[in-house]
Amino acid sequence: MNNLTRYENLDDLFNGFFLKPVGFPKNTPALSIKTDISEKEDAYLVKAELPGVKKEDIKVKIEGDTLSISAEVKQESEEKEGERVIHSERYYGSISRSFRLGSEIDQSTSTAKYEDGILNLELKKLSSKPSSHLMVE
Repeated sequence: MNNLTRYENLDDLFNGFFLKPVGFPKNTPALSIKTDISEKEDAYLVKAELPGVKKEDIKVKIEGDTLSISAEVKQESEEKEGERVIHSERYYGSISRSFRLGSEIDQSTSTAKYEDGILNLELKKLSSKPSSHLMVE
């Protein structure tokens, strides 16, 4: 009378239930920012991968020794046969990363460049040592 089956693995329960596996399209961007940070004596060098993101959708925020990078990701694709649309997809999302660096950053001398999906930052360290040079006015 007891015809219950125990499933050890949830995958077994749904095996064959769907005609196609559920997943994201292959061209959907990854929801992460791959980042490399290296340190020189006077600066931090940051290389962040943001493929498919427009320059105007990237925001870099520096507060003391904290760096935050965020971006809005928008992708649209459409396949047509003549004038008839046979497939259309849209993806919208936001991604962000924050890092605490070992020194405060001098925003006035730091630089940013975005090219081919790579954001390169050169973040100059704020000098906490008194200058050994005299300023002549």
